[in-house]
Parts: sequence; structure tokens; C-alpha cells
Amino acid sequence: MTLRNDVAITPELVANHGLKPDEYQKILDLIGREPTYTELGIFSAMWNEHCSYKSSKKWLRTLPTSGPRVIQGPGENAGVVDIGDGQAVVFKMESHNHPSYIEPYQGAATGVGGILRDVFTMGARPVAAMNALRFGSPDHEKTRHLVAGVVAGVGGYGNSFGVPTVGGEVEFDARYNGNILVNAFAAGLADTDKIFYSKAEGVGLPVVYLGAKTGRDGVGGATMASAEFGDDIEEKRPTVQVGDPFTEKRLLEACLELMATGAVIAIQDMGAAGLTCSAVEMGAKGDLGIELDLDKVPVREERMTAYEMMLSESQERMLMVLHPEKEPQARAVFEKWELDFATVGKTTDDLRFRVLWQGDEVANLPIKELGDEAPEYDRPWTEPKPPAPVTDVPKMDVADALLKLIGGHQCASRRWVYEQYDTLIQGNTIQRPGGDAGVVRVEGHASKGLAFSSDVNPRYCEANPLEGGKQAVAECWRNLTATGAEPLAATDNLNFGNPERPEIMGQFVKAIEGIGEACRALDFPIVSGNVSLYNETNGRGILPTPTIGGVGLLPDWQKSTRIGFTAPDEPILLIGGPATWGSHMGQSVYLRDLFERREGDAPHVDLVAERKTGDFVRRLIRSGIVTACHDLSDGGLAIALAEMAIAGGIGATIAELEGQDPIATFFGEDQGRYLITLNLDPQGNEIAALWAEAESLGIFAPWIGSTGGHDLVLGSARPVSVKELTNAHERWFPDYMKGDGSLN
Repeated sequence: MTLRNDVAITPELVANHGLKPDEYQKILDLIGREPTYTELGIFSAMWNEHCSYKSSKKWLRTLPTSGPRVIQGPGENAGVVDIGDGQAVVFKMESHNHPSYIEPYQGAATGVGGILRDVFTMGARPVAAMNALRFGSPDHEKTRHLVAGVVAGVGGYGNSFGVPTVGGEVEFDARYNGNILVNAFAAGLADTDKIFYSKAEGVGLPVVYLGAKTGRDGVGGATMASAEFGDDIEEKRPTVQVGDPFTEKRLLEACLELMATGAVIAIQDMGAAGLTCSAVEMGAKGDLGIELDLDKVPVREERMTAYEMMLSESQERMLMVLHPEKEPQARAVFEKWELDFATVGKTTDDLRFRVLWQGDEVANLPIKELGDEAPEYDRPWTEPKPPAPVTDVPKMDVADALLKLIGGHQCASRRWVYEQYDTLIQGNTIQRPGGDAGVVRVEGHASKGLAFSSDVNPRYCEANPLEGGKQAVAECWRNLTATGAEPLAATDNLNFGNPERPEIMGQFVKAIEGIGEACRALDFPIVSGNVSLYNETNGRGILPTPTIGGVGLLPDWQKSTRIGFTAPDEPILLIGGPATWGSHMGQSVYLRDLFERREGDAPHVDLVAERKTGDFVRRLIRSGIVTACHDLSDGGLAIALAEMAIAGGIGATIAELEGQDPIATFFGEDQGRYLITLNLDPQGNEIAALWAEAESLGIFAPWIGSTGGHDLVLGSARPVSVKELTNAHERWFPDYMKGDGSLN
């Protein structure tokens, strides 16, 4: 059969597909001829950065990805981790950055939809979602519009689908003015003996298209996501997909019902690069060929070309290989749920990827090489320069500094955001957003719970990518621990600028090194993830932002701890860190947000101490003596105390300082630290035993004060009422989103 090609392949057309001249030459060498227009689109989809990881593969291989609980690591739709009793948690995080900047509502909504499909494609029912959002400066002309659209998109899709949003992050920085970040996380539950994979098996078996119809939305989306933005950004709006959460909900139920019949051999979500990527990956993993007949693909627009159909990223679609004898049963399931079910191809034994359209063959390519022979680069990189130390820290009244920070854009409450999300649907949510981690009960189990957290500090990652990478993992691990959960495993979303710039590639390399070092030290393997590069506009890159999403296991969710003070007259202990209450001011929010200074090194993470301290805190929580627990991060001791007081509606008095700098003590961002309150007599034998154990382990654990009253008193600083703290904390976001100038 002669290949049909209606479009002349020119150097300009090749460049418009994101392919470099040497990459196009590799295509010519591989297939021995000029590609058809459809084939050029297929190569563009499979060989772009978003799908092939061509700049990051070398470094991703260095990450720890296995462990005693890991059932499936990277390489599938999502990671799978054993939680005992024949159950597994299935989870992943992915970016939808470029689409969300171009069209914030649909970009964010389809990001949520895509990550949910990654989870239920594995046979898991989604039970929790999170999102890590980063926007430009609050005073930038686009920021408020982007915040409103993204939050509405996340809520609109997740709420309609019916999954609780239990955690996440929202941050602002001018470095995201031209390229926001929307990282979506989802987790689901499955039986360990009912996990579904994407590897096709068997020759001559039906390849079946499931779900919604194919349209022109999202054509070229993966290629667009693999390039930096320029002044032509508005022209890229048609590459953004459009989502329908109600169709996705029906797709979930239909897929899980179909999986229970035993008809499914392999299943793959149609995400980035749509039909192309899903078909190629299924066939290549199974050492099989795939033949597709596009005339059988359900479409919702007239006169769609083969190129458009192969590259469409229309949402709510799946591709499966089914047992042929169960095809009628499978069709009945999807017809019941009023979803399309169409046999669009078959598996073959020739390792070719063939695409037929209108009776002609428009693509005939070696299927393994489409993925395996994608370019892989060892890009040049430069060692990041160590930052100059902070030489002088400006002084400020401690109480004034606390009020300005707790009521500023970095530390203010995110209630305005998370109250637009359904955090309680499914009825299993134990801890909602606003604390260290979200917690849900495990359906069908009397006591088991799961904790979820998402963390990274981009300021640290730019100042010192190695320590920033370590800190992102350690803080996520710490947040899970602070609820009493055993951290099980992590997923990553590595957001960076243009990897063709050696300084950006250097940030990536060192951050990966730090992440890997921390994951090994904390037994916290990376089981899934996503790399998002080229996050730049007109050559201006984002802050390096390697987001870490983590999952922890609670044997008894009723013993999980929260951040709020629970009663007066309870001792407050500062657990971990150096033998001072605080000292590190480099890259602190105190310097940045109060004095507009971005200076100094990131705080260093002692991973041995981190592990020892976290294990100690977890044992205390599970013993039942800890009434509240909160890890220390942005803003240090003062902000953590204020957040605990606000959450509990109870004040605290912290001891007078002797010979210590109050600014460094209260606002230093030293790592590896927790605040806990105890239901123990400070003079009793039990707390004495606690201190003896801490001393034997070399863990700093001073009694720094007690809960009670209506004020927060930090040493010799003037008292600040909990009411005043709460008003400042809760006011910033609603006032900002009003857009009436009330913050000016």
C-alpha cells in the first residue's frame, strides 16, 4: 500500500513541529524516506520533551524507585504502593502549566481530569486530590485573573467528578509572572491483585477506543508544552483541551465495571499526544505492532484529518486491548454508561505502527523506535554558584514582623482557595486543607488512614539546588510525619526553565541529586512523576520548582494529630534542629517579604538527624501523649506558633530568650524541626523519660513555653491577641481577590 501524503515537508514545517534539523535527519535515517505529514506529527508528539523526557532521562535514572512496599514504580500511568490487607494506594502528580496560563479554567480543569484518569486507568478508585499552584506577583496585571480561573477550574472539575481535594500549595512570586505552575495530584485505592497495566499482549486482538468523541481541541498540546512562550502566546489557545467532568465520572464507573469482567488485557489513558502516544506505548511495551483504522474513531467534528485525529488531546478517552470473546460484554457496559465504544484497530506481530484513513495508509513506522529511539541528550550543565552569605539581618519589632508575615501573601490563609473545593465528598476526609497534610480514611477498613502532602521551596532551590531538592523531600516527609503517618513513597513534578541553557540544566541536575539523596536517606522512593521543562517566557525562566507529593500510612487515623492547640496549660516542646531555637536567615520570608532581600544560602538539611527526629516524633504521636504537632517551615518558629494558636483558638506564652537574637530565633528557617504539645505534667516522670530518650538520641527537645490565654507572647515581645492574628491571617486572600484596592 502506498503511503498517502498531502502536504509537502519543508524545513519550516519541521521547525514548527518542534523538531531540530538533526532530529529530523534522525527520522530520515530511521525510516529511510521522507515522512508523511501525519508521520511528522506522530514523531513530533513522541519525540517532544513532554513525552520523551529527552533532556531528563539520564538524571531520572539516578532516583531511587523501589522499596519493600513498591508494587509499580515509574513507567506506568501511576505508581502503586502496598498498604497491607491486600490493598494498594495508586498515585501520581503531573503538570498542566502551559495550558493553564493560556486558558486558566480549562487548563487547570483538564489537568485534574488527566491525573484522575492516570489513577483509575490502573484499576483504582480515586479517593484524594491535591494541587500545587504557583502564580506571579500579586500586583501583576494577570495574576488575579489567573488565580480565579485556575481555582475555579480545579474546583469545577474535581467537585463535579466527586473526589475530595485534601491538600496542596498556593504561592506567589514575580518569577512566575509569565509562566504559572499548575501541578495536579491524585491518589486512589485498588486491590493488589487487581492492578491494570498498559502492556499489550497477544496478536490479532481488538484495540478498542472508549469514552468521549475526538475533536480538534488540544491538537499539538504536548508539543506546545515542550517549548517556551513568546509574544505569540495567544495564538496557542486552540492547543488547550476542553474537559467534561461528568463524562469522566461515567468513564470511571464504566472502566471499573469493565475491569471486573476480566475483559481487559491492557489499558492506557489518552493523555498527552492522545491516540498516538497511547497506541504506541501499549504496542511497544508488549513487543507488538498496532494497526489503527481512523475511519472507525468516534469524532465530534466534521472533516477531521488523520493528522488531527492522531494528535488531538480531547479529554475523557481511553484505549484498551480486550479479550475478543468478551467484546460484546464490554460493549454493553459502555453503552449502558452512554459512552463510545469502538474497535479501531488490532495488535500485530510485525512491530509496525500503521495508521489507515479513508482507505489509504497515512503512517507506517517502526513502533519500538518511536519511543526507544527518541533523542536522548546529555545536555551541558554548569555547577550552580554558591550564594554569598547573609552579612546583616535588619531588625524589626517581633510582634510587628509576625503580623505582617502572617497577613502577607506567603503565609496568609489559603481558605479562600480550598473552600471552593469539595474537601469532604466521599465522607472519608479526616483532615482538610490548612494543616500539615490531608488525611482520609481507607474505605472498608476500621482504622487505617492515608496522609497526603505536597511541598517545595523554590527560593531554596534557586539559591542552592542540591539543598533545595533535599529540603523539598524532607519537608514533605516531615509533614506526613507530623500527622503520625509513616511516609511510604513520593511522586515528583519537576518544573524548570529551558534545559538548553547550561545554568538551568545545572539547577535540574543538582536538584535531582538532592532529591535522590533525601529519598534514599528517608526510605521514601519516587514511584511516579512528571518533568515540565521550558517554563519560560521571552527567555525569563521560573524559579526551579521540583514539587514533591508524598503519601503516608496511618495504622489508626483516630490517633492522627492536627496543628491546632487543643487545651490550655500544655507544655510546648521544640523538637529537632540545631541546639538553638533558630538561626538560619538565608532565603527566609522575613528577608524577602519584609525587606525585599533575596540573599544567602538555603538552609542545609541534615538527613540523618531528619530521619532520627521524625521517627522520634512519630513514636510520640502514636503513644497518645501528643495533642498537637506542626512542622516548622516558612517563617520559622513564630509563624508555626501563630498557625497553631489560630487553628486552636488558644494563645501561648513562650519563654524569655537569654543571649539569643530574637529575629533569628523566631524567624530563622532551620530545618528538621517540629512543635508539639503534650497532655503531660511538665514536672512529671513521663516527660522526664521523653527528655532522657531525646538526649540519648542526640535530639534537641527544649520546653519553650505553654499554651493558654488569648494572646501569643513571644519572649519579651508585646503580646498579640489570637483574634488579631486570625484577622490578619484570614483577610489577605479575600481582600486581594476583591480587586478593589483594599490591600493598597
